[in-house]
Amino acid sequence: MAAGATPGRDPGAGQRILCVGLVCLDIISTVETFPREDSDTRCVSQRWQRGGNASNSCTVLALLGAPCAFMGSLAPGHAADFIVADFQRRGVDMTHVAWQPRGDVPCACCIVSADTGSRTIVLHDTNLPDVTAQDFERVDLSQYKWIHWEARNAAEQAAMMQRVERHNRSRPAGQRIRTSVEVEKPREELLPLMGRGDVVFISKDLAQHFGYRSAPEALRGLQGRVQPGATLICAWAEEGADAVGPNGELVHSDAFPPETLVDTLGAGDTFNAAVILALSEGKSLQDALTFGCQIAGRKCGVQGFDGIV
Repeated sequence: MAAGATPGRDPGAGQRILCVGLVCLDIISTVETFPREDSDTRCVSQRWQRGGNASNSCTVLALLGAPCAFMGSLAPGHAADFIVADFQRRGVDMTHVAWQPRGDVPCACCIVSADTGSRTIVLHDTNLPDVTAQDFERVDLSQYKWIHWEARNAAEQAAMMQRVERHNRSRPAGQRIRTSVEVEKPREELLPLMGRGDVVFISKDLAQHFGYRSAPEALRGLQGRVQPGATLICAWAEEGADAVGPNGELVHSDAFPPETLVDTLGAGDTFNAAVILALSEGKSLQDALTFGCQIAGRKCGVQGFDGIV
């Protein structure tokens, strides 16, 4: 339970945002320039950071003042102790964490290049089971106004989304949960999740996997994969982001790069969180897209996430 929360029904019931996906330990080494293969290089700095797409989005939501919760898997150990302490420090609700009796917490070794701001990630995804639809049955849906999935175990996540759809059919419009899904990796089994969710985020990598050379081109080409009435969003690094809403109109925001590019690790997760928050507050798609690019730009100018607000 988040710091300061009281047992029983949360006073902010129906106003919170839940993110479902990965949490891992990031070991981040900042180097002056990216090392050559088979070289011996000193790093400028090194730090541990709680990582994972859904986990990072929770961090940003909390920094932006949005009550939020994380749902994902952990296994007991030193890495989990660090992760739990950091969730608590940020005020992210951990009620829905699934503690697994087997497996290890995933660990990502990240190299951040100071001269370019690039980030290179080597993830040890381990044998830790993902959360299941059965785990999701224990979530009190009345607590949430928005639920976001980082596409991973697609069949289980589809069943989770179906539960939300059934919940929404029995509620008046003002009490329905809005949903979003991020499809980042170009894995065939994840693609059906594009057909679910009120908002679908696709990555530049996914777009390029399909042969598209720009965000607008990708949106036009992949719009048929989302459900009628859904919004499709694609961020394209320094070129900003584009989206197409239910009315079919293409919306664009330029990027807002910092004066000095410092750290791009988690910029996409930052963009997603800011867009979700803005849309959940009733902002227009144009305003949400611009806000997402602004906050992502601030993140690229700082180490980690502190300082984005």
